Amino acid sequence: MERKNNKQPKLHVRKGDLVKVISGDSKGQQGKVLEVMPAERTAIVEKVNMVSKHTRPNAQNTQGGIVKQEAPVRISKLMVVDPSSGKPGRVGRRLEDGKLVRYVKTKK
Repeated sequence: MERKNNKQPKLHVRKGDLVKVISGDSKGQQGKVLEVMPAERTAIVEKVNMVSKHTRPNAQNTQGGIVKQEAPVRISKLMVVDPSSGKPGRVGRRLEDGKLVRYVKTKK
C-alpha cells in the first residue's frame, strides 16, 4: 500500500520487533529485526536466512575466507510476535492516552 504524500510503503515491521518467519527456507525461525529496507520491502532478521559470503583479506579480517551473515527476507514472509503471549499475529493501532499505539492481534 503506497502512501499519497511520501511514496514510501507502509510496513507492519519495524526495527527492534520480534518476528517469526511464516514461509520459505527459514520457516518457523524467530529473531529480532536489525534493519528494514522499505524501498525493497525487505528486512534483515537476526540469525535468520544465513548465507555464506566469501571475503578478501582486509584491515578488519586479515585472514579473509568465508563469513556467515544474514541476508534480507521479504517483509510479506514475516509476522510480528506478541511479547506477552509469544504468538505471532497481525499488527493493529489503537488510541491510548491520545497517542496511536501498535499492538499485536493474535488468535485466542
